[in-house]
Amino acid sequence: MTFGEQPAYLRVASDLREKIANGSLPPHTRLPSQARIREEYGVSDTVALEARKVLMAEGLVEGRSGSGTYVRERPVPRRVARSGFRPPSGASPFRQEQAAEDARGTWESSTEQEAATPEIAARLDIKTGDRVMRTRYVFRDAGEPMMLSTSWEPLEVTGRTPVMLPEEGPLGGCGVVERMAAIDVVVDNVTEEVGARPGLAEELLALGGVPGHVVMVIERTYYASGRAVETADVVVPADRYRIAYHLPVK
Repeated sequence: MTFGEQPAYLRVASDLREKIANGSLPPHTRLPSQARIREEYGVSDTVALEARKVLMAEGLVEGRSGSGTYVRERPVPRRVARSGFRPPSGASPFRQEQAAEDARGTWESSTEQEAATPEIAARLDIKTGDRVMRTRYVFRDAGEPMMLSTSWEPLEVTGRTPVMLPEEGPLGGCGVVERMAAIDVVVDNVTEEVGARPGLAEELLALGGVPGHVVMVIERTYYASGRAVETADVVVPADRYRIAYHLPVK
């Protein structure tokens, strides 16, 4: 087979990827062995191995100890809704979705104080080492982990107030807008930047992914009169979910 200018291992991976996509290699089918790939495509063992590594990194196949490499079943992506709309209750987007009768979502959280890292300090426009309240969330749908979120709030804004702990107190569990309003901080703007990267080991462990899987990361920051009052990283597995935005037209 003539491969042209593209590296041979990418051409082999592309052909195998197409076979997976069109059903020639359906889910749970064993991927051709390294020797079979070498013979079929006329490539070296190194090229065959690298092609298999590409498919594994893309999450299309998985290795089974002592058995070989198999095509993974591809889940139908589900939507994670993001919206510029907030009801009077101030609920977060996730909690809004769970209000539906057929929703089966749950979440768990843990909160603790810490010193702001240089990155978080820059996002909140505070000094490195300033105290922040960090809250980590794991969101589940029907028991399956679907989304992680870590938020940071500057304690110079919320410290010694009834909303210092996001998930406790009279407004525990309410959205950022409503909680801030309770201490006379009016949130008037929010920004979200969406990116993608390989998931960290601890993220993939929590989300039920495998090494090499890609996650989408939403970097969100709430502002009140230009001052950042909360910033968060929302992590979603890219192979199982799509992020859908519904923005109001003014």
